[in-house]
Amino acid sequence: MHRTLEITVPPAVTEHLCAQLTALEEVVGLSVQPGASRKPAGDVLIVHVLNRGADEVLRRARAAVPNDNDLSVVTSEAASFIAPAAHKTIVDDKDEAIWEEMESGLRHQGAITVNYLLLMALGGLVCAIGLVSEPVPQAVAFTASAIIAPGFDPMTKVPVGLALRRWIVTWRGIQSALAGYAVLIGTAALTMYLLVATGETTAAALAGNSEVNNLAHPGLMELLLSAAGALAGIVMLAAFRRSFQAGPLIATAFIPAAALIGAGLAVGNLTLTLEGLERFGADWGFIVALGVPFVWLKQRFLHRRKPIV
Repeated sequence: MHRTLEITVPPAVTEHLCAQLTALEEVVGLSVQPGASRKPAGDVLIVHVLNRGADEVLRRARAAVPNDNDLSVVTSEAASFIAPAAHKTIVDDKDEAIWEEMESGLRHQGAITVNYLLLMALGGLVCAIGLVSEPVPQAVAFTASAIIAPGFDPMTKVPVGLALRRWIVTWRGIQSALAGYAVLIGTAALTMYLLVATGETTAAALAGNSEVNNLAHPGLMELLLSAAGALAGIVMLAAFRRSFQAGPLIATAFIPAAALIGAGLAVGNLTLTLEGLERFGADWGFIVALGVPFVWLKQRFLHRRKPIV
């Protein structure tokens, strides 16, 4: 989708910045509202810009305003641009998110809130049941838990922060991941304990489940699937395709591996716990190892600017 940027700047820089933005082919429309903003005080520029030109608009806006505290930007998606004079330019637009939108989405999805922790807990409960289920209900449980638990975004913060050298993003990603997966593991452990205590399943059934064995001893196919899912998640984030983000989490083994850690603890099988931890670490390693160079390449050859904040 195309972008609408609402930029508030000091009146002293308005004309100079407008002249620069008007010269950009990717800017389809530009409106100025002098003195319209009260907080922060200044002129408001409404810029309708193609995705591929959004970074250049933000780059010029930042350069035009001497003090970053006097600059304010609100981004939004535009469903369509209908401008016959610019039609050829519009149809060649690209699917790219800007850094600020990526960070904002990751911050929203991975913030340590009651909703986030509750969804992680419910994902752990569903997945723990799947660990001792028959193949068909097991597939349903694993898929459902990957969609329920928002476990991918906190992981993705780490490579984004590392590649852009934004350590606060990296640290918050680690915090969110540790908090969320601790809740998921604890809930999976409690669920497995209750299932065993009520006679619904046994420790032997858990250890003997074929999919548990695949999780604990992944082959090349399983690892390739996880690696592809990890990279796909990063690409979707960069392409602003957030509505499809559950797909990569289904392909990876984060949720089942984390649930296996808790389930192993519940039945006193430390071998399963360690194997679940190894698989969890391997999948997170794919996100970091593949995500960092991908984001770095995007920054080096496409965006070529630091986030404004």
